[in-house]
Amino acid sequence: MNQAQHWADMRDWSLLWGMRLLFSIHRLCGPRVLQLFLYPVVSYYWLANRPARQASRDYLQHLAAFAPELALSASRLNSYRHFISFANAIIDKLAAWADTLALADIEFQGRNQLLDDLKSGKGALLLACHLGNPEVCRMLATYDADLKINVLVHTKHAEKFNRLLARYNPESGLHLLQVTEINAASAMLLAEKIELGELVIIAADRTPVGNSQRVSQVDFLGAPALLPQGPFILAALLKCPVYSLFCIKQQDKHRVIFEPFSDGLSWSRTDREQVIQQTVQRYAERLQDYCRQVPLQWFNFYDFWRL
Repeated sequence: MNQAQHWADMRDWSLLWGMRLLFSIHRLCGPRVLQLFLYPVVSYYWLANRPARQASRDYLQHLAAFAPELALSASRLNSYRHFISFANAIIDKLAAWADTLALADIEFQGRNQLLDDLKSGKGALLLACHLGNPEVCRMLATYDADLKINVLVHTKHAEKFNRLLARYNPESGLHLLQVTEINAASAMLLAEKIELGELVIIAADRTPVGNSQRVSQVDFLGAPALLPQGPFILAALLKCPVYSLFCIKQQDKHRVIFEPFSDGLSWSRTDREQVIQQTVQRYAERLQDYCRQVPLQWFNFYDFWRL
């Protein structure tokens, strides 16, 4: 993979101090006032960050060619709308973390089947993506205070974010785990979480940080792209139910969708590569289906198709 810049090397404009500020504004003034702060910031980000702006337009161009029925062009205006959608997602993210989302505004799909699987005492692996707002799924814990949700993240600030979450929402069942790559130690830790009946969430739409070889080339929105094998290899190691997680927003309502992906992935030594390839491709096809439903809610602002 010869990407000019890996997504993990890109600076995130929402640094920890900024998140603390946004948390405070959200709690003291509400989402409408917070929006007044976000729009100028996002406008500046759109103007100043040419690579992210170009990545947005590349995505829109691929989607427009793949799904012409959407009548969506890769214009500057649509790219700006894409960034504004990202700003609104940040507001919803903060509300989810602070536990201030109204349950009436959230619709769960596949929740009962997931909870039935958890009754066995064993947890489940959820394959998340940068479509919509996966953080909204933590509202599932509102129905069951004992449910623990572990989110694998790359950021080195994971523990600081956990302290920030605990400060603003002590009852939060969400816990961030910093894992840059899946190795024996991290696999054992996650296996313990699964054995305790907890949920483990891992992003399945970004290439790995440390091992660029553990990727599969798939067809995504009509062009070859790389997706990580790690989440699917982890699923086979954990031997637990696997769900795809999609959290999208439609008509001001959050739809949290738990789709059964596998009862437990497995393969033999001889068909390993073939099965993994087919499995990753199957996930890519589900992801692109949801991109067609909410085209401005996929937030991967880097050169996704550069192999």
